[in-house]
Amino acid sequence: MKRHLSFQNDGTFKIVQFTDLHWMDGRAEDQRTRKLMERIIEAEQPDLIVFTGDLIYTGPVPAEEKECENPQEAFREAVAAVEQTGIPWAFVFGNHDTETRISRDELMQVALEHPHTLAEAGPAELAGTGNYTLEIEGPNGSSAAVLYFLDSGSYSGLEQVPGYNWIQRNQLNWLTAESARLNPQAHEDKLPALAFFHIPVPEYQEVWSTRICYGHRFERVCSAPVNSGLFATLLEMGDVLGTFCGHDHINDFVGSLHGIRLCYGRASGYNTYGKEGFKRGARVIKLTLGEKNFDTWLRLEDGSTVLEQPVHEPDNVTVH
Repeated sequence: MKRHLSFQNDGTFKIVQFTDLHWMDGRAEDQRTRKLMERIIEAEQPDLIVFTGDLIYTGPVPAEEKECENPQEAFREAVAAVEQTGIPWAFVFGNHDTETRISRDELMQVALEHPHTLAEAGPAELAGTGNYTLEIEGPNGSSAAVLYFLDSGSYSGLEQVPGYNWIQRNQLNWLTAESARLNPQAHEDKLPALAFFHIPVPEYQEVWSTRICYGHRFERVCSAPVNSGLFATLLEMGDVLGTFCGHDHINDFVGSLHGIRLCYGRASGYNTYGKEGFKRGARVIKLTLGEKNFDTWLRLEDGSTVLEQPVHEPDNVTVH
């Protein structure tokens, strides 16, 4: 039986977002990732842990390296540091989790073996696997906040559209229906919500270019080449306060666009590319009961926290 999520007695609910572990086979880099997760969990004591994709890496590797030969076992090892704490956890797939040797449906079944996961396979008719909703209860047992999880896919699969995939129309329709189901009341009374997915949407580049942002962008925003309208859907829903993605390992900025805060996580895994001096870590998100806002900060590998990151001024703002 799945556990219920609920706000603490002090009215707070804390989420730790790990992203892009790129776990392979328990090698030395993977063990560093595990220790990082253990330290951050101990320091933050979250109510929920969310992995925003690429928990494991099943893609091609250089000739001198060994591939991930057992994705099932790699996944179990990747989440073990979290599972052993008993803290509930959820996840979305990234583009590297199921490149070879295993399908999304098969890997989801591995995830569902774990007693403390709240992940769900989601409706079979939707694109991807792992489109689901979690509710956070208030003191009276009724829903007080909502978390949306979306499979942003991997690669487009279309010869005329090279690059990454995008969230599909049937997922957007489902998301809108979920919001309406959970919020039958007037627009201004909607439950505060957050959305989690792996690949950033194109609006992440827009917010960096046109708004004041906090944090770093050391690589381009690697979104899909097609804008399928997720951000517009979230605006029309009117409940989502912020979105959280991974995918780009040396970006960690946060910016607000039309009232929605677009947030990168902080890459957590050592078995992948990074940048000298750009420490691995995690993003922490704190909701407060009754508030339509959230606090967020980074917890880094050395135990330090980053509350106020460098401010990036917009590249091009046109005043009309």
